[in-house]
Amino acid sequence: MITVLLADDHAAVRAGLRMLLDSAEDIEVVGEAADGVEAVDLARELSPDVVVMDVRMPRKDGIAAAAELRGTADVLVLTSYGEDGFVFDALRAGASGFLLKDADAETLVEAVRTIARGDGLISPAVTRGLIAEFARSRPAYAPISVDNAGFASLTPRETEVLSLIGEGMSNAEIAADLGMAEATVKSHVTRVLAKLGLASRVQAAIFAREQAR
Repeated sequence: MITVLLADDHAAVRAGLRMLLDSAEDIEVVGEAADGVEAVDLARELSPDVVVMDVRMPRKDGIAAAAELRGTADVLVLTSYGEDGFVFDALRAGASGFLLKDADAETLVEAVRTIARGDGLISPAVTRGLIAEFARSRPAYAPISVDNAGFASLTPRETEVLSLIGEGMSNAEIAADLGMAEATVKSHVTRVLAKLGLASRVQAAIFAREQAR
């Protein structure tokens, strides 16, 4: 069972999200937060697998909340059209992915499942564009820094996997490209994140794109 915490300052939005997620037998909404401060407190108390978080919230916005939740829970950021700048900053702060607020039930459920299993990618097509734009942007956060010794210790295969993550590929796509099992790719991704000291797969993708420039 995938446990989810909802964070949005509008009760009607939270109710709608809960209704959509309740349609999935493998997802359970374990709590709701009305602002960023409450989201951080509840996430630490309930330890959900995924926090579905709005960007614009009182007391503490979704970006600051995502930064505080690194290592505690994977964050799926909700955004609206025209809020790309907020999304970029949220991803750099450690969020695992993003989704438009008008997503249908199937898309929302699959997004939560994707992040819960560690992929951190909503849609390869959308994510490729997001990562490319992010790499060209000048976000408020400093460029992603990694453990230099860990980066130097990456094996040739791990370096290949990191490069393909930077291209926006999912684990399944990387497995097909490199001719290996998807479970093996997931193990490589886990080791890459650990060696680089990064909080999420999306951060690894951004770092890979920055290195390629």
